[in-house]
Amino acid sequence: MTEVQTYPTIDEAARAMARGAAYMGGGTIVMREVNAGTAAPVLVRTDDPTLRQLRAQGDTVSLGAGVTMAQILAEPQLDFLHPVARRVGGPQVRNMGTVGGNLFAAHPYGDFAVALLALGARVQLAGTSGARPVEDVLRDRARQVGLVAAIEVPRPRHGSFGFTKVSRVKPKGVSILSIAVLAPQTGGTLRGVRVALGGMGSGPLRSAAVERALDGQRLDRTTLEKAQSVASDGLQPPTDALASAWYRSEVVGVHLRRLLQSMESS
Repeated sequence: MTEVQTYPTIDEAARAMARGAAYMGGGTIVMREVNAGTAAPVLVRTDDPTLRQLRAQGDTVSLGAGVTMAQILAEPQLDFLHPVARRVGGPQVRNMGTVGGNLFAAHPYGDFAVALLALGARVQLAGTSGARPVEDVLRDRARQVGLVAAIEVPRPRHGSFGFTKVSRVKPKGVSILSIAVLAPQTGGTLRGVRVALGGMGSGPLRSAAVERALDGQRLDRTTLEKAQSVASDGLQPPTDALASAWYRSEVVGVHLRRLLQSMESS
């Protein structure tokens, strides 16, 4: 039987987790484990209101780890994240699923984490100073890295960020793969490109090959063809009930090119 402990502050919840408990936020992940009988013996939750806060600080938006997809969709200042949040499950999941929890959602879930990776987000852990790159948290998420308090998301320039999710069931099917691209342009040349992929490895990852193909180039036909051709280079996508590794490798470049073309015309 699983015991649920509720704490008034995030710091108290983090201390409880350090003693071996698991955290329950929106419950969209953990409750499946509870129902399957595989959840940790002790689950920790907190009513700390800071987890639901949204704050704009210059060119950065701070999202409390307990902010839901529905909250994001209700905030005009987060319009760049609306296409991502809208593709996370159905209304019930969006009302419960949190940005912090999405960082730990295993494939075929975790599409929001793919977008955060492309945007260069940073993660604040409870009881620590400073923030860690989201890459570090995603890399270490199989181990207990601490309790996520907030996520700092740089606001992209208009038209420089794009996201797409490929699924067999629309509009709320789980992902075969997902792609997020940050492609700022200076004088028509791409600079500081970040490309993140979901469903192409054990978790969200960046595509170094595509970033090299795009950075320093103009978004023309030649560049698009090059990016498409290297989209699966160095990657080991899984084979599962949704799709084979071969299929993912074949289609990721096509969907990447379509996303880039849609950003070019926006």
